[in-house]
Amino acid sequence: MFRTHTNGELTLKNLNEKVTLSGWVQTIRDKGFMVWIDLRDRYGITQLVFDADRTSAEILENAKKLGREFVIQAEGTVIERASKNPKIPTGEIEILVEKLTILNSAELPPFTIEDETDGGEELRMKYRYLDIRRNPVKDKLIFRHKMAQKVRNYLSDKGFIEVETPVLIKSTPEGARDFVVPSRMNQGQFYALPQSPQTFKQLLMVGGMDRYFQIVKCFRDEDLRADRQPEFTQIDCEMAFVEQEDVLEIFEGMTAHLLKDITGKEFGKFPRMTFDEAMKTYGNDKPDIRFGMKFVEVNELVQGKDFKIFDEAELVVGINVEGCADYTRKQIDELIDWVKRPQIGATGMVWIKFQNDGVVTSSVNKFYSEEDLKKISEKFGAKEGDLMLLMSGNANKVRTQLSALRMELGNRLGLRKGDEFAPLWVIDFPLLEWDEETGRYHAMHHPFTSPKPEDVHLLETEPGKARANAYDMVLNGNEIGGGSVRIFNKELQSKMFDLLGFSKEEAEAQFGFLMNAFKFGAPPHAGLAFGFDRLVAILDGNEVIRDYIAFPKNNSGRDVMIDAPSPIHDDQLNELALKVNL
Repeated sequence: MFRTHTNGELTLKNLNEKVTLSGWVQTIRDKGFMVWIDLRDRYGITQLVFDADRTSAEILENAKKLGREFVIQAEGTVIERASKNPKIPTGEIEILVEKLTILNSAELPPFTIEDETDGGEELRMKYRYLDIRRNPVKDKLIFRHKMAQKVRNYLSDKGFIEVETPVLIKSTPEGARDFVVPSRMNQGQFYALPQSPQTFKQLLMVGGMDRYFQIVKCFRDEDLRADRQPEFTQIDCEMAFVEQEDVLEIFEGMTAHLLKDITGKEFGKFPRMTFDEAMKTYGNDKPDIRFGMKFVEVNELVQGKDFKIFDEAELVVGINVEGCADYTRKQIDELIDWVKRPQIGATGMVWIKFQNDGVVTSSVNKFYSEEDLKKISEKFGAKEGDLMLLMSGNANKVRTQLSALRMELGNRLGLRKGDEFAPLWVIDFPLLEWDEETGRYHAMHHPFTSPKPEDVHLLETEPGKARANAYDMVLNGNEIGGGSVRIFNKELQSKMFDLLGFSKEEAEAQFGFLMNAFKFGAPPHAGLAFGFDRLVAILDGNEVIRDYIAFPKNNSGRDVMIDAPSPIHDDQLNELALKVNL
């Protein structure tokens, strides 16, 4: 056998045992008459020792010839280390080697395979199989595995059945762009890779499966923003004979179960916030509630004072940054430059300081008396030592800009701690959003989301005011899951298609199979999908999902390790009746 033990399990209780270990050479320390080798595998590191007094000359010489990352097998006896290493589980023992076998030699790797490496991100992605040998990457993949197991166990215990749905499906015009796959046997026609298994899980409810889940790959051919992947993993779920409250209870329970496993703490009922409240209070629909800095609107206090920028603004809104009145002019100017960046797009920012001596001063003292400034400070609930930052302009734009500033300050001030968790539900989203460019409504979630029962009548008169029976779970400022109660009534679904601008023919061509299924007794149903990559990263105190994916793509959607995407041979193109014009 290649090994009797792994490199992470031997301790003093194994003293004097004959063992066989295998793994990769981590480091070599050659003192001439004595050689020490750290042998690594997935489970840990064990020190091997070769010395002139106790090891044959041949084996000692062979040990000196080893290089980093050589794959070797070592047979020997467990002995007690003279110089112990308390930092590793095997640090009290070492193996006196009696037989050494080189299983495979190795070239010198392009970066050091240690916790702290000298390899840049692009280089490590090119040699991802080497990067996986490092503990920080290996441990993240193991953590992901453990979370997947816990999710499967939890949902199985709640009566959910795991069902695989097709990967080659039909393209639909809603949502992001599809990745398309040409069909050789049906030339001129194409499959699409699923952005989600949405219609299939609804069909499973029609089929009576009742409770379904799947940890599933999904695909979106969209322009990549930071830390987005063209292929990602969802925990996809659907339930029949349920209302919104049933779904929230099940998946709040699942998230609390995962959080308790990680933190050891009990999490009570998750808070709930409407979409309107989230936008008004935090400027976005996925607020990080681990810290304050809630938005304060001050139009009535600041307008009519001849400060044109405020007077002409639709909204003047700000945040109170506690304890930061000692910010220097240089620090504040740096924040102003930060919000003026094209990514944020603000034209400027006003500051008000409630100084420790009780004096309130600002960057607009010319327009506002100290009494005016004190009234503004009272509205913010500010105290001595606090700094207020105000922005103005179009209501939607300025809320988005101030939200970005709030999150940036949360990071700079250390308020977004990776080991603190603040989950919440955001509910009552708009059902539809108007697109000026296309001149029609688009579904805020997707075309199968039901309006709230009390808002169904608005579809005939004021569809833009109808609220969706939809919900998102937010954790630490990230949307980790979202779903809705589905439309299961054929007439209501047809009305929804009408509002979204589908002709009867288009609706039939795209979704006729679903509408047809509804004729045969569709139950009330609802569902939710978690972004598994993001969920795992946040649960591990991180927000970079790439680290939790075995073989990720870069920011351009390329796999630099296998060099994909890549051209294909003309013969393949001809078989598919395709011609590529570059």
